[in-house]
Amino acid sequence: MSPADAVAALQDALREGFDPATDHQRIADPLANGEFLIMPSETASAAGLKVLTVTPDNPARGLERIQGLFVLFDAETLTPTHLIDGAELTALRTPAVSFAATADRLLDATDPLRVVVYGAGPQAVGHVNTLRSITTHRREIDSVIAVVRSPEGVADPGPFQSILCSGSAEALEATAAANLIICTTTARSPLFDGALVRDDAVVIAVGSHVPDARELDGGLLGRANVVVESIDVALRECGDVVMAIAENALEARSLIPMREVVTGQVKLAADKPLVFKSAGMPWQDLVIAEAAARAFERS
Repeated sequence: MSPADAVAALQDALREGFDPATDHQRIADPLANGEFLIMPSETASAAGLKVLTVTPDNPARGLERIQGLFVLFDAETLTPTHLIDGAELTALRTPAVSFAATADRLLDATDPLRVVVYGAGPQAVGHVNTLRSITTHRREIDSVIAVVRSPEGVADPGPFQSILCSGSAEALEATAAANLIICTTTARSPLFDGALVRDDAVVIAVGSHVPDARELDGGLLGRANVVVESIDVALRECGDVVMAIAENALEARSLIPMREVVTGQVKLAADKPLVFKSAGMPWQDLVIAEAAARAFERS
């Protein structure tokens, strides 16, 4: 399925009544050389289980950092029906979630997109590809710039017109000019000064899912519409949110569930940045896996 199809599947699930607050909780279990991520979920029409391993030392071995499998089950009999590569599903799902939450804001505007992506790995590339998929014939993309700690380490520029060094004058200038900033890093502290961000910008942060790591500072979250997948998950797992609240820069009651944005229950203020903070939830994998399985059966 295309990235745009994945975005649409997530939005359709929310509009048809699925509530992420009812989802099963992700389980993280440490291992000697990494960790298991176990993600069970169910909807009215299917059940699913994703098991991933996260192995920080794997890239140095020429192996993927994240590997695993997703099993799709029949909802009534719980019979396994499809087996899907977990890393490929994650690569499709993560940017699809980002743009399911922010597409209305991004597609309502008409000025060309100036995109800055922090990171240049698979999720950075996946977000750019998904953005191109949803904006085709709807909004022009003027520029796509990657910002990384070591530009010389990026062998393939991929979809990026230039690769800038994090913290450089050029990177800060690009960040201040961007109307879409996507953060896909393993950083544990803010990547840039949130005061640089334009009031009309969309900022997506997907790099962390632990309460003591963040990519964005509290000042940015304090002046933004902050959209999250689930308030409970954000307060438990999203360090960007947890630490901003601890600093009294953000109030938990101001968090906006993405379901309310997608269904039109909440209209976001146009004069504030839109920050979408994602940790990844099991229901998202299940929705996309089920849609992909249906497409496979039709092919």
